[in-house]
Amino acid sequence: MLFSMLRFVSVCLIAALFLSPVSQASDANGSSSQIQPLAIESIILDIATKGATTVAVGERGHVFILNGEKEGLWTQVSTPTQAHLTKVFFITPELGWAVGHDATIIHTIDAGLTWQLQMGSPEIEKPLMDILFFDEQNGVAIGAYGLFYRTSDGGKTWLSEYHEELLFEEDVSYLAELKAEDEALYLSERSALLPHFNRINSLSNGQLIMVGELGLVAVSDNRGKQWTKVDFIYEGSLFNTIQLNDTIFVMGLRGHIFQASLDMGSWKEVTLPVKSTINGALPNNDGGLILVGNAGVIIDVPALGESKIIHQRQGENLVAINQDPQGHIWVAGTKGLFELK
Repeated sequence: MLFSMLRFVSVCLIAALFLSPVSQASDANGSSSQIQPLAIESIILDIATKGATTVAVGERGHVFILNGEKEGLWTQVSTPTQAHLTKVFFITPELGWAVGHDATIIHTIDAGLTWQLQMGSPEIEKPLMDILFFDEQNGVAIGAYGLFYRTSDGGKTWLSEYHEELLFEEDVSYLAELKAEDEALYLSERSALLPHFNRINSLSNGQLIMVGELGLVAVSDNRGKQWTKVDFIYEGSLFNTIQLNDTIFVMGLRGHIFQASLDMGSWKEVTLPVKSTINGALPNNDGGLILVGNAGVIIDVPALGESKIIHQRQGENLVAINQDPQGHIWVAGTKGLFELK
């Protein structure tokens, strides 16, 4: 019962933040109607900066690039999809990828000016939530219900992986019995039993960390080919993770954020002044973090001292925060982009 309740909460939250009532199918030809004067005020779900490049992505395939010559000016560019885009990643200032609904992956080779469709599967009806490249050729993309894809050719081909090691023990036994009895039903059930994979990051010790639904924290020593679950103290969904010096932070539902050393042997909860879900984090100037979350909260978590709300925007959820090459801090959410002064 607890498993079902927690999964229901997690699915509802993902639906509220990342999903639309009607799935937006990929459109290989793009659409001129995608460029809209007020698109910058629509749902924006992520911001990435690499070198001189800063790009934001959001609903209906919207992509915006920050003009480095005109301070604070964002320009929308066309993309080959109308699927909601949930995450963007750059391995160099020129080479980047964005992922989203319908297992969509798009790619740029010119710092976000133009984009090409690498993958899109409306029949899957599941969103990819994050993407990470280790170099210009090798990367992985993760998403809802255990979606996991890998490329070794810069995204020209993406191969699906199923990480059974991240199933609950009872589900492993259940699938083994089902496979012996009904292959078709086994394949159907198999696709829905893994937890949502929400965020994947590289750590300074060479490991990968992945967090997700139902308190999932997992690490990998071989670029995600095999995962080991970390013994964790919380059963709610986790939406982000960040390394700050030698400390790992994971964060998620209802204002829960935890920290541990790189060995992740012991976790400690960080006390926040609110119970809002935390979605994004950015290192601040004093060795702490700036967090953004639902109910429009922006929270300063200093290296020493108590956390406090430094700003709150009513009527919106904040999803991502990043700093541009000029040092300006940008926040993205359900009402678009704004600069944090």
